[in-house]
Amino acid sequence: MTRDVDAPQRPSLPMASLPILATLAVLALQLFVFGEFTPHVPLICGVAMTALVGWKLGHGWSAMEEGMMRIVRVGLPSIAILILVGMTVGVWIASGSVPMIIYYGLKLISPEYFLATAMLLCSVVSVTLGTSWGTVGTVGLALMGIGAGFGIPPWWTAGAVVSGAFFGDKVSPLSDTTNLAPAVTGVNLFAHIRNMMPTTIPSMLIALVIYLVAGNLLAAGQTLDLERITAITQGLDGAFEFNLWVLVPPLLVMTLAIARMPALPALFVGVLAGAVVAYGVQGEAIKALFGYMQSGYTLNTGVSEIDSLLNRGGLMSMAWVILLVMIALAFGGMLEVIGCLEALCAAVLVKVRGIFGLQVAASSTAALTNVIAGDPYLSIALPGRMYAPIFRGEGYSTLNLSRSLEEGGTLVSPLVPWNASGAVVISSLGLITSGGSLEGLLYIPLAFACWLSPLIGLLYTLAGRFIVRADDAERAEWADKGHAVVSLAQLRDTTRQTAQAGRTLQAHG
Repeated sequence: MTRDVDAPQRPSLPMASLPILATLAVLALQLFVFGEFTPHVPLICGVAMTALVGWKLGHGWSAMEEGMMRIVRVGLPSIAILILVGMTVGVWIASGSVPMIIYYGLKLISPEYFLATAMLLCSVVSVTLGTSWGTVGTVGLALMGIGAGFGIPPWWTAGAVVSGAFFGDKVSPLSDTTNLAPAVTGVNLFAHIRNMMPTTIPSMLIALVIYLVAGNLLAAGQTLDLERITAITQGLDGAFEFNLWVLVPPLLVMTLAIARMPALPALFVGVLAGAVVAYGVQGEAIKALFGYMQSGYTLNTGVSEIDSLLNRGGLMSMAWVILLVMIALAFGGMLEVIGCLEALCAAVLVKVRGIFGLQVAASSTAALTNVIAGDPYLSIALPGRMYAPIFRGEGYSTLNLSRSLEEGGTLVSPLVPWNASGAVVISSLGLITSGGSLEGLLYIPLAFACWLSPLIGLLYTLAGRFIVRADDAERAEWADKGHAVVSLAQLRDTTRQTAQAGRTLQAHG
């Protein structure tokens, strides 16, 4: 029998699960058996295995390639941000901006309150800039230096940085994911942000208390090494000139962000401002500045803590992350084009009963898409498109869905090491050593705010709290805009009829 490439089959649940489980198995082999955090090749194997399943289902290569590249193109703005973050880190170190934050942080912040301060500072910067990745790569890097000076384990500092940076990203009206979630669910941006406050505020408060307690326990468990701190501050003071001009680049970027300038031009202005300060204040040569933008900053102070922290940056430092993002997007695109992700979502939906099941399904699907496809944007866009008609059909506002997508998408993404956000965190903060040690991944359970929020959201739903019913105005908007409305009962009937038609077709050869 000749396969009809113009009419590919929809994958069954076992067929849809096959390439995903096989890819996760290869990832587990690389990560836990070989002990190396290099997920690129396992994900490429995943693309190949998914393509084989697509070929078996009747998809032609050209269609699969187009679907794969379409999702890769969606991620190009994120790749541009990564390039600019790498350039920003190199130039802001050369300008003295990052070293100055470390210098005064060691002098002014008490070790007992450092973790809580780190979370709050990253929250403010991320809300202002609208980018968690930019916050992690700049302020987060400086905080890692301060934590190292205090003798705090890097995974604790990274956990606080991630909690603040991604929660700030979640509620910032300038953030791409915060705009994406209401866009795909058809709700107002600021209504979406207000609706996230019942989970955002308690999660941040609980995390803040944990970091306060942990900071006091960590500080009490060791004697503050004043000689080490003095060596770091003196080394920084000897290598850089510190004055108010040095703070101009980060303050300028924050001002532009508040003025609603998009992230890409704001970050590029920050790169140029950093280069001007490095030339005018630190006396760097123009040729050296181009090198810092390309390959990162280089320094040899003789103080290992300073040199290991500040010898970084440049767009080439992001090559590892950019390649991972592109491969993860290709894998996600291949899964989407042959219908694997849709089949998994449909299998979940037919089992759902009531609003609690819908909320669990939406948040879990976003989280699993983060794990499977490695992309925070796909984890919001795909479940958003699929679940929005069901929420409408059950009479619930899609504000409930947009909040679940942010919690399972934005907040879970940095907790998955091979996800784009997780890779940015690990690379920017230097959590994986050259020896391949996985100890740095301990930041994942310590990013308390990121996993507390989804849990609190589900507890609210179970208790029947903060569930928004669709009012007459929202229903009228659905009708005006032609939004699809499908109840769970209709979905189950359609699924049953499709399955019966498939069995009939199979019986007749």
